[in-house]
Amino acid sequence: MTNMSLVTTFVLIGLPHAPALDTSLFGIFLVIYVLTVVGNLLILLVITVDSHLHTPMYYFLTNLSFIDMWFSTVTVPKMLMILVSPGGRAISFHSCVAQLYSFHFLGSTECFLYTVMSYDRYLAISYPLRYTSMMSVRMCTLLATSTWLSGSLHSAVQTTLTFRLPFCGPNQIQHYFCDVPPILKLACADTSANEMVIFVNIGVVASGCFLLIVLSYVSIVCSILKIHTSEGRCRAFQTCASHGIVVLCFFVPCVFIYLRPGSRDAVDGVVAVFYTVLTPLLNPVVYTLRNKEVRKALLKLKSKSIFTQSK
Repeated sequence: MTNMSLVTTFVLIGLPHAPALDTSLFGIFLVIYVLTVVGNLLILLVITVDSHLHTPMYYFLTNLSFIDMWFSTVTVPKMLMILVSPGGRAISFHSCVAQLYSFHFLGSTECFLYTVMSYDRYLAISYPLRYTSMMSVRMCTLLATSTWLSGSLHSAVQTTLTFRLPFCGPNQIQHYFCDVPPILKLACADTSANEMVIFVNIGVVASGCFLLIVLSYVSIVCSILKIHTSEGRCRAFQTCASHGIVVLCFFVPCVFIYLRPGSRDAVDGVVAVFYTVLTPLLNPVVYTLRNKEVRKALLKLKSKSIFTQSK
């Protein structure tokens, strides 16, 4: 990646807030980050240990938990450094490149994975008798691998387009991590072509995935309404409700930041907190507290650990 950049270090301004709130915000985001990492690690452990959870839905959930754990790790520790120390605002040029690539790689992979998970729920509810043969181990592996490869390619395009531009003047990024919109503001060149390509690129990916998810859920609702028993309908709705909640919390802020017309401002940083900090925490909360199978597996794991300690 070659450019004429004279900037070797960027400075992250962080979230817009009063300096007196530094300690409070540090404590809040630290607790959220620890809960996110521990919660997603717990999901990974439970699904790995309990053989009853070795199904396609939970296979995709392990991928989601792994992504969320690292998605939060890419941004939150740097945010904490900014809050605790003025020197924590600095980030080297190459570290900024790595952070932007990792952020868009994990974010776009998660976007594709939500689409795959909605397709999995569609097959499970609409074709329950053929579901096992349609969603085989090979098919699950193929779908998961495709999401990771697509996310990597999508992120490579974003990163290459952004850092091929020259950066020779201001180096203050109006954000708490390196993202495309605030970095484009610092380029010493016309960025209109970049903004158009990025708008179309992210627009096609985000809107395409969201449209496929909506179509899956329309088909799911139609199938659910055909279920004769109210208990069966209720169970099917509950299974899909958790996925729907997380999807909305992920897509709505992304659309606001990347696809709205006009200038980017400090509000983007506040909105970004929803999908970089809160959504990764929602995964373990929604999928464990709302899921009887995972709760049962957690209790079984807890009982085993207590029994082992007592021996």
